Amino acid sequence: MSRILIVEDEQDLASLLEYNLKQEGFEIEVARTGAAGVSRARAFKPDLILLDLMLPDIGGTEVARLVREGDGKRIPIIMVTARGEESDRVRGLEQGADDYVVKPFSVKELLLRIRNVLRRDGSEAKPQAHGTLAAPDIVLDVERHEVKVKGKPVVLTALEFRLLKTFLERPGRVQTREMLLSDVWGIDAEITTRTVDTHIKRLREKLGPAGDVIETIRGVGYKLAPTE
Repeated sequence: MSRILIVEDEQDLASLLEYNLKQEGFEIEVARTGAAGVSRARAFKPDLILLDLMLPDIGGTEVARLVREGDGKRIPIIMVTARGEESDRVRGLEQGADDYVVKPFSVKELLLRIRNVLRRDGSEAKPQAHGTLAAPDIVLDVERHEVKVKGKPVVLTALEFRLLKTFLERPGRVQTREMLLSDVWGIDAEITTRTVDTHIKRLREKLGPAGDVIETIRGVGYKLAPTE
């Protein structure tokens, strides 16, 4: 059973989401403030967080940052907000959201998005992939959801892990930003965003010198340098 933490200050909406998600078999906890959301995320250890951006104490993006500073680096986050402008969606994605839902929304659509994110992250019960993927100095263990560089563990977010896994599965093949948005983020690339560039920059930084294996193809996208 997947655990979902709802961080939402609108009581009626929080209750509606809690009821519907429980009906779908999820284990649910609700927090009504950002501070409570951070606290519950650390104690409840959810598989996914539904996070309102406009909270009464601290903003949703700050909540996401605080959660991922602790033990929740791999927890996928779906940001839920009344802000529907393209710039707001882009900002949410660039700040690490796995998906972005604008109010008002269909509960049925939200459920589909939740299952899609959990499926991509591997948190929803399903047959697990086995084996490892590797590049020079990098080993990614699919089953354990672990990454090591020169034998030392590197902690990646869920998005960064999927991003690296995608490159390792396709050595030498150029991946356009549109392809990565579709395959890693699971969204249609109908908006102009630098979120792919931002996440690849962070991934390279975490991988250290080994991150140079991800090459930039100017004007096209990125690729993993093929192993000699």
